[in-house]
Amino acid sequence: MVTIILPVSRGGDTRRDRFVARVPSERHLPAFSGADSFAPMKIQLLLVTLIAALSTTARAQQDFAKVEIKATQVSKNVYMLEGAGGNIGVSVGADGILIVDDQFAPLAAKIEAALQKLDPGKLKFVLNTHWHGDHTGGNAHFGRDASIVAHTNVRKRLLADNATKREALPVITFDDTLSVHFNGEEIKVMHLPPGHTDGDSVIFFTGANVVHLGDQFFAGKFPFIDANSGGDVAGYMRNVGEMLKLIPADAKIIPGHGPLATAEDLKRFYAMLAETTGIVQKAIAAGKTFDQVKADGLPEKWKDWGTGFINTGRWLEICFNSLSKK
Repeated sequence: MVTIILPVSRGGDTRRDRFVARVPSERHLPAFSGADSFAPMKIQLLLVTLIAALSTTARAQQDFAKVEIKATQVSKNVYMLEGAGGNIGVSVGADGILIVDDQFAPLAAKIEAALQKLDPGKLKFVLNTHWHGDHTGGNAHFGRDASIVAHTNVRKRLLADNATKREALPVITFDDTLSVHFNGEEIKVMHLPPGHTDGDSVIFFTGANVVHLGDQFFAGKFPFIDANSGGDVAGYMRNVGEMLKLIPADAKIIPGHGPLATAEDLKRFYAMLAETTGIVQKAIAAGKTFDQVKADGLPEKWKDWGTGFINTGRWLEICFNSLSKK
C-alpha cells in the first residue's frame, strides 16, 4: 500500500472553487453602421450576459448547498453514497476506507462526513472509474490524504485540463488490470475498451459480490457517451455485453447514475442499447438524415428512458453521430 499526502486547501473553499463568467469584448460584437451610436446596446448586451452567467453560478451553488448524501448498505462492508453526480462506492473495515469516485468538489465535506458516519477509519484509496468531473471533482480534497488510482488515460485527460490541481491527479495508474487487497477482500479494477470514454474502469468487490460499473451503466436511463474523450456507441454496447458474461447473477451493481441495481437491470439496459442502436443503424443504412431519424423517434416503451440527463433526441443524436463513422 502506498499513501501519498499532499497539501491542499479544503474542498469547497471559495478561494479555490470559483466560477468565472466570460463575456465578449467589443471587437467580438456584431458590427453596425454608426457603431458609436450603439454603445448603450453593447453595454446592455454585456450586462445581460454577465447577469445570466452569475445567475447560473448562484443557482449551482444553491443546488450543492441543498444536496444531501444518502448512504445505502449494498453488501457486507460495501456501501453506496448518492448525492449529486456519479454514485460513490465505499469499502469500510479494519484497513480503513476506500472509495470509488468522489462527485463534485463542493460536496467533499459532506461526503467526508457521510464516510465518518459509516466508519471512523482513515481514507486510504480513491479509485476513479473515469475522468469526468462529476466522478473526480472531489479528488483534490481527498487526494491530500489518500492515494488516487485510475487508468492511465484518466491521468492524461486530467493533466490536459489546465484547471486540474496537482493533488487531484492519480498517483497510481495502470493499463489493463489492478488489484487492491483491502478490508479482507480483493478489489479488482479492470479497464474496458473505449465505451463511455477511453479510460473507463469497472471495480469488482469480490468478497462482497458487488460491482461498480461507473458510467458504463446508467440504470433505467439513456447513457451519455463522450465521443470527445474517446467514447464509442458500439464499444459501449459491447462492454455492457461483456460485463453481463462476467457479473454473477446474484451480484449487486452500483451504476454510475441511478439506483442500486441487479444483473436483471443490466440485462434490460443492454436490451435497450441493442434495440435503439439497431433502429438508428438501419436508418443510416437506408440513407436517412439525422432530422429524419429524430422525427421517427423510438418506440413508446423507451419513453421513460429519456427522462434523465440524456433525453430521447440527444440519445438518437449520440447514436447517429457515432454509428455514422463506422
